[in-house]
Amino acid sequence: MSENRVEVKKTYKLLINGESVRSESGRTYEISDGKGRFLANVALASRKDTRDAVVSARGAFGSWNAATAYNRGQILYRMAEMLESRRDEFVASIRAVEGVKASSAQSQVERSIDRIVWYAGWSDKIAQVLGSTNPVAGPFFNFSIPTACGVVGVTAPQQSSLLGLVSTMAAPLALGCTVVVVASEVAPLPAVLLGEVCCTSDLPSGVLNILTGRTLEIAQVLAAHEDVDALDLSGVDEPSELAAAAAGSIKRVFRPRAVDLEWKKIPDTRRLRAFAEISTVWHTVGQ
Repeated sequence: MSENRVEVKKTYKLLINGESVRSESGRTYEISDGKGRFLANVALASRKDTRDAVVSARGAFGSWNAATAYNRGQILYRMAEMLESRRDEFVASIRAVEGVKASSAQSQVERSIDRIVWYAGWSDKIAQVLGSTNPVAGPFFNFSIPTACGVVGVTAPQQSSLLGLVSTMAAPLALGCTVVVVASEVAPLPAVLLGEVCCTSDLPSGVLNILTGRTLEIAQVLAAHEDVDALDLSGVDEPSELAAAAAGSIKRVFRPRAVDLEWKKIPDTRRLRAFAEISTVWHTVGQ
């Protein structure tokens, strides 16, 4: 290697509408490894980037929600397959941004793959678990059917940069929602790599949009945006202000309990329930 070689500094982009794009503002910020050494530049998403991501998610919602539950599960499973094929790269990225041992990073990647598969398996079982047949007076059937609430804004946890990320985004995706996720501000690299996986997977454009930058700055735009239907506040320490902003457009707000933030544990169905609308259907009894 030449002693005069200049190292190429990587600049990572946003994932909006299935494309890897720079921030419209041109802004970036530096991320460092566990020892404070420079790792890369990461796009600093602006208000316009956030609005563009919401527009993309809204445009993709109709077709994603209309897809069969089995098809959504297969697409999520394909995402897990691709993550598996690049596991060494994800392990290296987690070690770099979190400063953990190889065994810890390896475990997080394996759990992340398993978590996506777990939610993929739920895709065609949600209706049976969350739905019901209701007793009524008269010659009618009455069914309660869970449906996706729409566009979900997700703030990924600051720690557990991959496992926490997939644990928050996979539930609404399995349900049929489209997602705008705000990656960990301090450790965004695994999220960016996952965005690259999504660009080459079967996931339709716009279904998952990944933004990097200042978590609160982006979350405030999502909370106030009238075309965002729900908000997951797993990545902020003080969610009250964002919840108040979300109330202006009557959003669903998922405020996690302590147990919801224990990423290594297999989750329950609470995140699925949080983003499900329950529709009631009446049908006459056939003769």
